[in-house]
Amino acid sequence: MFLPIHDDNPLKIIRFQTIAGIIIVLNFLVFFYSHIGVGGKGEMALALSYGTIPAIFTNNASLELYLQKVPEAVTLITYMFLHSGWMHIIANMAFIWVFADNVEDAFGHFGFLLFYLTTGIIAALTHIAISPQSQAPLIGASGAVSGIMAAYLVLFPKARVWILLFLKIPMPIPAFWALLAWFGFQFVSLLSATGDAANVAWWAHIGGFISGLVITIPLKNRLARRFARNIVS
Repeated sequence: MFLPIHDDNPLKIIRFQTIAGIIIVLNFLVFFYSHIGVGGKGEMALALSYGTIPAIFTNNASLELYLQKVPEAVTLITYMFLHSGWMHIIANMAFIWVFADNVEDAFGHFGFLLFYLTTGIIAALTHIAISPQSQAPLIGASGAVSGIMAAYLVLFPKARVWILLFLKIPMPIPAFWALLAWFGFQFVSLLSATGDAANVAWWAHIGGFISGLVITIPLKNRLARRFARNIVS
């Protein structure tokens, strides 16, 4: 639908989006290892070992012993650091780079890390609840990214964001409309997706977004007061 390029929302408290930066670096390191380092069958083995597989959580399937690298519960975190291809990781990391810095600024470094992991976990659990029989591994940061976008929507709706519409047309747009349109697109895609798009975990995106709203809305006033206390005039 669109790819974010830049926003006009400067940091107010933190000097740099440290946690978001570390998350981006880790994602690319894992991607280079899985996509280029091992590749092929090795990449698929990593997805099966560290991706979240609904049927295993619901006891409808099991992994071969050599693929059981971590307890299944741990894959609710590890799945966020695996990506299927270049466009998958570039899109997710672009959204993190543009939107996560201000969310980290609002929540603080540790609070943002907790927020990121929580929304990512809830996104995966939503996918499991909707597709309990699925034996395909869920991978990608999209669920947690959706949570970030929800937080940004609540906290900075008037910020102006530059996007690449349809990956071709650069244009500025208020964050409120960009992120609301993105969320609506998830439902449209869920109802109409065919082919490869039908394999996208749309419910994980929706679950991550809703969890981001549920967490951020009650904290909005407290986070605003935090900004007010820490801004030096």
